[in-house]
Amino acid sequence: MPVPRSPAVLVGIAMLGMALTACEENAQGMIEGRSGAGVVEMISNPPVHACHRFREGVTHVTNYTQSNIMLYRTADCTEPASGQAVYLDRRMSDQTAPSSAPWRSFSIVS
Repeated sequence: MPVPRSPAVLVGIAMLGMALTACEENAQGMIEGRSGAGVVEMISNPPVHACHRFREGVTHVTNYTQSNIMLYRTADCTEPASGQAVYLDRRMSDQTAPSSAPWRSFSIVS
């Protein structure tokens, strides 16, 4: 015979589940890197506190996450003295100029 669970226990379990998902350290959604018309890389739910490298040749980035990102031309998310990072709002795209270097990395703006 099954033992009935008290409503307080069920509410406690539900609240714990909500608290754990609210503390996620990932940007929800996808980052798409393309070169010309072809997709080079799709990154799903990237961690917030990290530098993320793109594969070679990414010239166009679309941010399908709920977070803003910074795009870099360096592999380690640093801004060289001769260049600058580009801020990319959520649900936006950016394409490099033909004469400039491809995107090499990105980080989540918190």
